[in-house]
This record gives sequence, structure tokens and C-alpha cells, in this order.
Amino acid sequence: MPADPDRTGPRFDLAALIAERGAERYELHSRYLNPQLPRMLHTIGFDKYYERAEGPYFYDAEGNEYLDMLAGFGIFALGRHHPVVRSAIQQVMDLDLPDLVRFDCSPLPGLFAERLLSYAPGLDRVFFGNSGTEAVETALKFARYATGRRRILYADHAFHGLTTGALSVNGESGFRKGFEPLLPDTAVPLGDLAALAKELKKGDVAALIVEPIQGKGVQAPPAGWLREAQELLHAHKALLICDEVQTGVGRTGDFFAYQHEEGVLPDLVCAAKALSGGYVPVGATLGKSWIFEKVYSSMDRVLVHSASFGSNAQAMAAGLATLEVMRDEKVVENAGRIGDLFRGRLAALVERYELLAEVRGRGLMIGIEFGRPKSLKLRTGWTALQAARKGLFAQMVVVPLLQRHRILTQVSGDHLEVIKLIPPLIITERDVDRFMDAFVDVMDDAHRGSGLMWDFGRTLVKQAVGNR
Repeated sequence: MPADPDRTGPRFDLAALIAERGAERYELHSRYLNPQLPRMLHTIGFDKYYERAEGPYFYDAEGNEYLDMLAGFGIFALGRHHPVVRSAIQQVMDLDLPDLVRFDCSPLPGLFAERLLSYAPGLDRVFFGNSGTEAVETALKFARYATGRRRILYADHAFHGLTTGALSVNGESGFRKGFEPLLPDTAVPLGDLAALAKELKKGDVAALIVEPIQGKGVQAPPAGWLREAQELLHAHKALLICDEVQTGVGRTGDFFAYQHEEGVLPDLVCAAKALSGGYVPVGATLGKSWIFEKVYSSMDRVLVHSASFGSNAQAMAAGLATLEVMRDEKVVENAGRIGDLFRGRLAALVERYELLAEVRGRGLMIGIEFGRPKSLKLRTGWTALQAARKGLFAQMVVVPLLQRHRILTQVSGDHLEVIKLIPPLIITERDVDRFMDAFVDVMDDAHRGSGLMWDFGRTLVKQAVGNR
């Protein structure tokens, strides 16, 4: 076939466009997108101009290196621009596949499903969507249809997404406010078997959806609770849905976080984020065959649940390449080993710093919680911050980590004094050393009770009071 003259070179020059207009990035967001995002970034000094990224690092125009401890909220498990995943995307585009024909069966979704299910023994089928919230929506629909019941239980402080169904099982009132009425689902305290049993006795529960470790605050249920909850659910003919959108795909040192607890086999599992390899969004709902067979019970129901871009060739190629890298580079094992080292070194600081209350988590999902100090000098400042808005001290730590040490972190949730670390799973001991040196410097500064950190804290107090 002769070459298409229109395809010999780019007529659209993306690099030139970015070079010409890139400096307008914050103004463009203010004018056309969410106006509060640039406002917030300007306020806390996060309004950086990153020019490129590689692995677990960002670089600005001057070539300064920033360590990423956020991984795009967990998307970049392999870091940014992993060469194997990028090559897979380029290959699939060069193949000119007849993608999303609708009335055919492409090989890539089947191959990806086969590989993904090999990491989840006992689960049989996969539905591919485009995001974590789509994976949750799928699980909610499938659980309701398979059981013939309508009510879903979820845990206090859970986060499962922001579309309407997922929002109905979101345990944070700040996300729900103003979007009601939602679906009539019910919250139970994480780890409370008695509360779960009370709801199940009503006979209308389709499933419990739960994060094996909650992203908000990095909270895990007591050991053994997940297995006992599963047994209780099954005794009442209800299902267990594990939301592994953030905890899954190696984050906690096993492929899925539920696999740390012997005897746990969810009926449905939601995955996304890291499956993308950081390139093309992928959402996946894994489940047992009988559930899928109920939903897709006849040819009349063949399209009863679908996603327009689900199973597209680029996403499937990215997912296959991601799993290949996970296996070949022992990424999950690295998350477990480096995570244990990291948490151990952080936990050793609890006795040293009275503002540091607890370090918890699993693998490379780490929560650092701050608490009320004992000394009067520090307690005065702490009390002023808490009176203005809970969570300001954690923000006081996050900001100098970025501005002084070029390390990007996040406060784990609204009104929480917790920093969450969810770095790329490929970080090394060198990166842990860098974070520890920076964190010690910031904590030493905080414990002086005066200086730039506390000056910034007073600025945050004024901002919080002004927003009331």
C-alpha cells in the first residue's frame, strides 16, 4: 500500500504549542477549568512549572530534580514514562489495528484478562472500563443484579469515587454534600463486625464494599476482620467487594492488598490507576464467573453493561506491558522490601518528635500522623492551628518538603493531620534516604516552635478563618 502523503510528518506541532503557551498554564486553568485549583496551589506555594518527568522524578526548567511521593494519587506505580510501556503504546499504534469494532473479539482484552486473573486465583472474569470509579460502578451494579438486592454497605471514611453510584458509598460527607439524593446505601464503622451483622439481618444487603487499607488516613481494619466479614456476608447471601483501585497492583507488597490476609477471596475486586502504566486509563472489575453469568445471562443482555472506550487497544497494550514490567523487574517485591525499610525508619522517629504520633501502613502506602504535643510552647501553636482548621499542621510539613527539599507529598484527607506517602513502586533506598533527611530537617524546624514554618502556619490560619 502506498504511503499516505498526509501521514509523512506532523502538521500539528504539539511541542511548539507547549513552548508558545506553556507559561500560561495557571491562567488557562483559572479561566477555563476548575478556578479553585490554581488558587489553592498559589496559596500553598505549589504553583511550580514542571517541564518533564522520568521514573520517580520531576524536573523544572532549571533542571532541578523533584522526588515524587504522590505518584499521581497512585497511578504511576512504575514511575513516569517507563520505556517498556511507552514502547507497547507505540507498537500498538503502529499496528493500525481495527480497534473497537464492537462486533468482533479483539485478542488484546482476552490476553490482558488472562494475565491479570493469574494474579487473583479464584476470580474468573474481568470487565474493562476506563477508571477506578467505573470499576466501582460496575461492581455495585453486578452485586445488585446477582443478588437481587439493592442496598450496599460501606465503611465510614471510605473513598470509592465521585460518580453518583460510587459517591453513594463514599464515607466522607464533604464529597457528598450538595449532590443528594444518592442511592440508599449505609455506612458501618470500619472493623465493626456487630454493626455489619446488624445491617445484614435486615435481609436487603447486596454487598459490602471496602478498601483493604483506606486511602483517607491510611487506616486498616483489625487483623482478621476482612475474613470474618466475608464469612458473615456469605452467611447472609451477600457479597464482598474489595476496592483495590489504590491498594492493588503491588502497592502494599502483594499484588492485591486482600491477599495479605489468609482465607480472603472477594467476590468482586476493583482495580485501576497503576494498571495504566501511567499512559492510557484502565479500569478493571474482576469477579467470579457466576456473577458475570447472571448479569450476561442471555444474548438479549449482551450489552447490558458496557463502556465506550473499555478494552481499547492502547489501554490493553499498556496494561499488558505494565504486568510484564511488574514481573520482570520484581516491582511488587521492591514495594514490600522498600516499604518495610521506609516505615521502620519513620517509626523510629516517633520517640524523637513529640509532634509525631504514629506511622502506619503496608508496603509503599504509608501514613504519617501528627498529634498534640506535650510541651507548652508547641502546644500553643498546635492549638491555634486546630482551632482554625484541623489538618493545617500536616500542610505546614508538606509545604517545606516541596519548597525546601523538592519532595512532593500530600495531606491524606480533609481535616486530617496525616501525610500519605504513595510513591512509585520503583523507588530505591537512595530515595528513602533523601526523604528521611528532608523529613528530619522539617521536623527539627517544627519543634523549634518558631521560624518560617510557624510563620507559614499563621498564614494558613488567616486563610482558613477567612474562608469560613
